[in-house]
Amino acid sequence: MTHTHALIDTEDAARYLAEAEILASAPPGLPAPRRDVRRAGVIGAGTMGRGIAMAFANAGIAVQLVDPDAEARQRAAQAMDDAYAGAAAKARMSPEQARTARGRIALTDSLSALADADAVIEAVFEDLALKQRLYAEVCAIIDADCLLATNTSFLDLNAIGSAASHAERTVGMHFFSPANIMPLVEVVQGRDTAPQTLADALALALKLGKKPVAMRACDGFVGNRMLSRRTIEAESLLLHGALPHEVDGVLTRFGFPMGPFAMTDMAGVDVNWRTRKARGLPLAIADAICEAGRLGQKTGKGYYRYAPGSRAPIPDPQVQALIEGIAQTAGIERESFSDTEIRERLLYPMINEGVRILSEGVIRRASDIDVVWRYGYGWPAASVGPMRYADEAGLVAVCDALDRMARKTGRESLVPHPLLRELAATGRSLAAQPVPEKTPIPS
Repeated sequence: MTHTHALIDTEDAARYLAEAEILASAPPGLPAPRRDVRRAGVIGAGTMGRGIAMAFANAGIAVQLVDPDAEARQRAAQAMDDAYAGAAAKARMSPEQARTARGRIALTDSLSALADADAVIEAVFEDLALKQRLYAEVCAIIDADCLLATNTSFLDLNAIGSAASHAERTVGMHFFSPANIMPLVEVVQGRDTAPQTLADALALALKLGKKPVAMRACDGFVGNRMLSRRTIEAESLLLHGALPHEVDGVLTRFGFPMGPFAMTDMAGVDVNWRTRKARGLPLAIADAICEAGRLGQKTGKGYYRYAPGSRAPIPDPQVQALIEGIAQTAGIERESFSDTEIRERLLYPMINEGVRILSEGVIRRASDIDVVWRYGYGWPAASVGPMRYADEAGLVAVCDALDRMARKTGRESLVPHPLLRELAATGRSLAAQPVPEKTPIPS
């Protein structure tokens, strides 16, 4: 048996997930939302901004989509027209519903259009100075009880909020792309976020039909912080002997819709490259592929090659040669890996990071992490998420595998977290771990 899915009761998994969704979206002790959101504003008409605008419109909310760049507004208008036409053609919406929703979105170049908004979300480039400037400008325009959120995925939420006239109004609402379709929203509490602000953001996410998870601010929040561990291991597997299709194949057979390299090709190799460069996180193979002009599906080649008009990944000997050349230069002797080794190398470091996140009180319970991974990253429904999977696989087995990885690679980050080791030694589960004292509710 290559994994534990056969041991998992699917009905029990569904019940677990349903309860986890409720717990993740409703921390105790929060006040009632201030007001119903009927008018919204989104700043930034790029892919994420227009996706958020469509999410508002689809929920019956009128929205002003603000961008000073006329070409960006024009591209956004065309993209939204196409998206609604496609939704109608595929019978996801009736033609009338599509026209009505599209009619709720107005494009403008002026922040003053946000004056009567009940909620505003900025979704501009990941540039701290730009986001701080926008926060300061918007605070001077909106009402005192208007929700003001940032969609940042990795910038310091507290630094963004420092530019607001009232830091307690700062909250993160990290949507996943495409925002009009993906259900997850990480609702992030900063150092000064008021309980009222957190309550308003969670209520808004629910109104949009999303699956919100409340959490404290930290680098990468929950999802991307854990994903970075998988990214590092995936790169290491390539350096030491695996090929992209072998790594991806293990995860698709496990139940993921896509593996990490096919996913990167779809999203754009250059997108990950820019994020890593901004954060000072070099990866030799990933960087070389991007810098060779292999940007993914949009250029017909990335980790894979693609036939014209096709999204089907085809293993590419040129990529294999590139990988082997980098490994040889680094003096790395390549080896072969079993499916089990690849799966454990990808998933167990993520579990270890999830335990670290839990121990820090970033989230309230392990099941919050499972909601993030089920709805944001397509974790297979059979095991719901990484933390439940760890319990099913056995925490002793997870610790033993991590210890083997740490000894083999010399990476300290792979050593089992003390909490994980303690739970394994005492026969307890992550699901039964008490809620940490640091809850995602400001005192």
